[in-house]
Amino acid sequence: MSGAGACGGGGRPPPPQAPAPDTAPLPNPLPGGEREQEQKALASPAVRARAADLGIDLADVKTDSDRVRHADLDAYLRYGQGQGYQAPHAHNARADQPIKVIGMRRRIAENMAASKRAIPHFTYVDEIDVTALEDMRADLNANRGQRPKLTMLPLMIVAICKAIPAFPMINARYDDEAGVVTRHGAVHLGMATQTDAGLMVPVIRDAQDRNVWQLASEIGRLADAARSGKASSAELSGSTLTITSLGPLGGIATTPVINRPEVAIIGPNKIVERPVFDGDEIRRAKLMNLSISCDHRVVDGFDAASFVQELKKYLETPVLLFAD
Repeated sequence: MSGAGACGGGGRPPPPQAPAPDTAPLPNPLPGGEREQEQKALASPAVRARAADLGIDLADVKTDSDRVRHADLDAYLRYGQGQGYQAPHAHNARADQPIKVIGMRRRIAENMAASKRAIPHFTYVDEIDVTALEDMRADLNANRGQRPKLTMLPLMIVAICKAIPAFPMINARYDDEAGVVTRHGAVHLGMATQTDAGLMVPVIRDAQDRNVWQLASEIGRLADAARSGKASSAELSGSTLTITSLGPLGGIATTPVINRPEVAIIGPNKIVERPVFDGDEIRRAKLMNLSISCDHRVVDGFDAASFVQELKKYLETPVLLFAD
């Protein structure tokens, strides 16, 4: 009985049922916009932004992860270029522009070429701990009143002027045609300055007779005159030694080209902070590499190295800069 009740209809078999609909998804079951959203590649906002900057469609990037990663973009850039990838903005390449080398730029080029042709350069580089010097400079600036702010340059010039008397061959000019070296008593310091017209070298006259504040003022005045094109020919000639610096760009070391007919050029480089050993302790130090290029016909390597060691003494013990 119970079986008959289950079958219903007094035991008659149930009426035939319609076959179940096919549950497999039909091709492209979603409207266009929804289908694109469904198929949109997964990626982080940073990856999407980078792909947009590069002009890459994320749908074209293959990945073995559940989302496109930076590594996948890198792989696409490495291997996708042969498959039609084109760097963005490639169509905006500018035409070649010939520029005649004339005027001041031509004179600079000719002087540099003559220096490298005629002078057998050598460059010596040493590392200097300027931690105490930078601390002193900060103290001086904090109490400068109306005087100009000190950079490293005027302090460096004071050290050079104090070291020169023991190394007169550094502050000299060489007339190679006459075979005469002139050792100069005064330090007329050339200051390599970048301008829109090219590199100019205004001259600080009698630098040995100026204090740090006077040097800072003269450095500012000459730099402004050179950059504005108002420097006189007298202010741009007659140097006996040149200093050149790229400022904060600095670099680890430089091999500056001598300003002919001088026989040496000094190049302070960028100051960096690094840990150093001080006995058994480690301390934070401000370090700067100092370069000097010399004319090997006039200056021996030993003399150049000894001169830099003398500079190092003054710069690492800056109180000596103000001692008689």
